[in-house]
Amino acid sequence: MFDDIVVIRGGGDIATGIAHRLHRSGFRILMLEIENPTMIRRKVSFGEAIFEGQIVVEDVKAVRTYSLEDIYEIWNQGHIPIMVDKECSIINKLSIDILVDGTLIKKNMGNNKEMAAITVGVGPGFNAGEDVDVVIETDRGHDLGKLIFRGYAKPDTGVPGKILGYDVERVIRAPCEGIIENLLEIGDMVKKDEIIAYVNGISVISKIDGVLRGIIKNKSRVKKDFKIADVDPRGIKEYCFTISDKARAIGGGVLEAILYMKRIKEVR
Repeated sequence: MFDDIVVIRGGGDIATGIAHRLHRSGFRILMLEIENPTMIRRKVSFGEAIFEGQIVVEDVKAVRTYSLEDIYEIWNQGHIPIMVDKECSIINKLSIDILVDGTLIKKNMGNNKEMAAITVGVGPGFNAGEDVDVVIETDRGHDLGKLIFRGYAKPDTGVPGKILGYDVERVIRAPCEGIIENLLEIGDMVKKDEIIAYVNGISVISKIDGVLRGIIKNKSRVKKDFKIADVDPRGIKEYCFTISDKARAIGGGVLEAILYMKRIKEVR
């Protein structure tokens, strides 16, 4: 039962929380990313393996792969393979059991229920019962991680969740289009009004005191107002390198959805 193949689209921190939980539960995970992913919380994103070749998050390793043969080899080693496959074309070569879209881009990029025996959409943009079997709520609060079997998750508000009373203040956006030059690393402590990076020579300034929980990869090309960094006002460095409460809750919701649908559909 737990040897099922799960393809997860996306390699950011939420998709990583999902992959981590499913991997530990015994599923075989294959993650798919784009060529130049733009994760912020890179230390807890398996998508970082696209750049670095591999990454370990809470004792689970993801390894970049380029072929079907390598996927099986990485599974045999007990790790998670991740590859560049924006169009999810691998499912034409690999017989999969479950498809999870964890890209969190707030719209359906072509997923449908014919792609796998069980399909799960994470967050807004998916119509449960039509596009996918189940949608997982991603909005912080009472319904976080809830399974939705008809209709949509709550629409994106565009406002980050509050931490110690801060929401928009803790998220840093690009002041202009260009190439980012990072001055600090994830896990560094920052002060309000401190310069953490430059984009085309324009200063990127922290709005609050805290710890730099995430910052986009150095030398990335960004557009104006694109999210490029996240400052955590709690100032706890360990949080930069561990899966968040939100990602764990959503991962639990995906696991529940899979087990529920396996029982309902009597998928072996």
